[in-house]
Formats: sequence, C-alpha cells, structure tokens
Amino acid sequence: MANRDKRQERAVYIISVAAELAGMHPQTLRIYERKGLLRPARTAGNTRRYSDRDIDRLRKIQELTQIGVNLAGVKKIMEMQAKLERIRGEMEEMSQELEHTRRSLGGGSRSSGSEILPLRSARAPWQGSS
Repeated sequence: MANRDKRQERAVYIISVAAELAGMHPQTLRIYERKGLLRPARTAGNTRRYSDRDIDRLRKIQELTQIGVNLAGVKKIMEMQAKLERIRGEMEEMSQELEHTRRSLGGGSRSSGSEILPLRSARAPWQGSS
C-alpha cells in the first residue's frame, strides 16, 4: 500500500471533526453508520474514529442524497461502485499477467514460428479414411 493510501486509511478524526469536515451534523454520521453506509474505526474505548477515506465517502453520500437518492439507493450505488473497483483491479491484474505471459512466450503478438495451428481434420493419420 502506498504512503498516500495509508494516510487515507488512518482513522484520526473524532465524530465532531469528521462531521465538520464533511459539512454535516454528527447525528447524520451515526444514522449513516446504522444504515450500513459507513463503518468508522473504533478505539479500544469504542470511540468512533474517521479517516480521510471516510470523509470522502461522507461527501459522496451527501452528493447523492442532495440529488434525491434515498439512503437505500445510496447504499446500493456505493456497493456497486465498490464492486466495479474490485473488478477493475482484477482486470488490471489479469492484463498484467497476460502481458507477462506473452513476454515469457516470445514477445506478444509477433509470430515466433512455434504457434499453435488449427487442426483441419479430427482423424489421426493412422486411422485411415472411411
């Protein structure tokens, strides 16, 4: 994980600061948590701590609700966005793996003379013709 990602994940803000940064009331953050839209970290004393990523998420939730999306819709949209990001990551990994395999087999799409050719007949030569 890059340094920037680590900073974004570090839960440092108490609820009042997080609410102020996101431009909403602390009670709204509690509601979002109850609805499953947000999961802040907890200290040993069970105090909520919010990260920069949580603040960004709160702002996205606020944008969606301001255009008329209800909280159930917001939750579904956020879940779909997370799934899309996971799929993009998997596709990137597969693309890198494919490129690595192409390079190790001789340089991608260049013809190396040892390519697999289609079989014209399903009969083996020793089977003869019928």
